[in-house]
Amino acid sequence: MTEALFQTDSYLKEFTATVIASESIAKTVVLNRTVFYASGGGQPHDTGCLEANDRVWSVLNVKRRGDQIVHSLDREPPVVGSQITGTLDWQRRYQLMRTHTALHILCGVVWRDYGALVTGGNMEPLSGRMDFEFETLQQHLIQAIETKINNEVQSKREIRVKILPRAEAFQIPDLIRTKINLLPAGITQVRTIEIVGLDLQADGGTHVANTREVGKVRIVNYHSKGKSNKRIYLELDA
Repeated sequence: MTEALFQTDSYLKEFTATVIASESIAKTVVLNRTVFYASGGGQPHDTGCLEANDRVWSVLNVKRRGDQIVHSLDREPPVVGSQITGTLDWQRRYQLMRTHTALHILCGVVWRDYGALVTGGNMEPLSGRMDFEFETLQQHLIQAIETKINNEVQSKREIRVKILPRAEAFQIPDLIRTKINLLPAGITQVRTIEIVGLDLQADGGTHVANTREVGKVRIVNYHSKGKSNKRIYLELDA
């Protein structure tokens, strides 16, 4: 099992760990703990490096495999038992944190003011898109949503992370904002992200601690993906 340090502290940039599995041909390692986020929930994986015994490996990809987090490296990996130091590409991570929080602000505004469920989403550093169950979406509504998003950014809302027992989490109204509940039945604990006063939902990704860190948000495009499915694209300043 890999302890996912990013679940409780998105701001950790470095860590130490032990290699618990190593595959030479695949060039992968599993660590007992990591700050590297594995691709999932629309958020891309982290990148960075691992270091051991004066050798350095680039982390190219990160994926989940059951309860383990697998790191793909640029060359033959360190062996089982190696003590390593890991370092994130912090610029990439922080941009993803800001982007993910911006998408939650968008989701919170749309749910609060229009009652529209999320039908999909994806992101890259400083850009993302989210699909909603809207019948119609026109320019004047997009302009209003953009203004409301930036008002929430300027409100400097605190962002809180909690990990709750599944039964307790599902007592929270509207915890799942997606049209389809994507939480597997076997998940016994649910991680929640709360933008205080705006939004509270189940989420496994990394976020900033306050909406002010997001910076200015621009809605750069929108279009229809079907009768009741509209896509909104946003970008953030570097």
